Amino acid sequence: MFDYYYLILVVPAVILSLIAQIMVQSTFKKFSKIPSSKGVTGKDAANLLLRENGINDVSIEAVKGSLTDHYDPGAKKLRLSETVFAVPSIAAVGVAAHETGHAIQHARAYRPLGLRSGLVPVANIGSTVGPWCAIMGLILNRPVFITIGIFLFSAAVLFYLVTLPVEFNASARAMAILKDQNVLTDDELKGVKKVLTAAAMTYVAAAITALMSLLRLILLSRGGRKR
Repeated sequence: MFDYYYLILVVPAVILSLIAQIMVQSTFKKFSKIPSSKGVTGKDAANLLLRENGINDVSIEAVKGSLTDHYDPGAKKLRLSETVFAVPSIAAVGVAAHETGHAIQHARAYRPLGLRSGLVPVANIGSTVGPWCAIMGLILNRPVFITIGIFLFSAAVLFYLVTLPVEFNASARAMAILKDQNVLTDDELKGVKKVLTAAAMTYVAAAITALMSLLRLILLSRGGRKR
């Protein structure tokens, strides 16, 4: 049978995710060409935010690639990409500040961040095994497989949902300090906000895609059980 649920629910969400990815790439590229008036680099911004929050045990290092920036809570390392680390652009400052926001969350024991970290193992399993387990249950007419598959994938969906407040909070913390410390002008801060908003939309799109995929599995399971 043709999977109408996939066409109606998942495909539009995937298209939204692709649009979000294109937007974040184009927005980052645009503001990467605009230098910060004070010559502040991504590393400078990260150092400032860490210092203002009294965090002295997080190191900053450069990593290859573009938009490969991330905070590693296990190693307490803030890794900034080549397009951010030593680059004095508005985009670089914004991305570095956002990732430093995660380091601040870690230092302050921000609960949603801890919950997200705890969900990583089960979410990885749920996102890969869950859908196949549910589909196999439908094919073999094994309700227990369907239930297990939906349960596993639900954990992955929860991970995406918890990610939203974590990402928005990291950006809010970063914006507040950049503004308070007059690191950038008001116009530059508007550029940073555009970069961070575009990045946030990728997480929103991912959460919507996960939710629609879960809804599809639930609707398919109900149809299979009726048969």
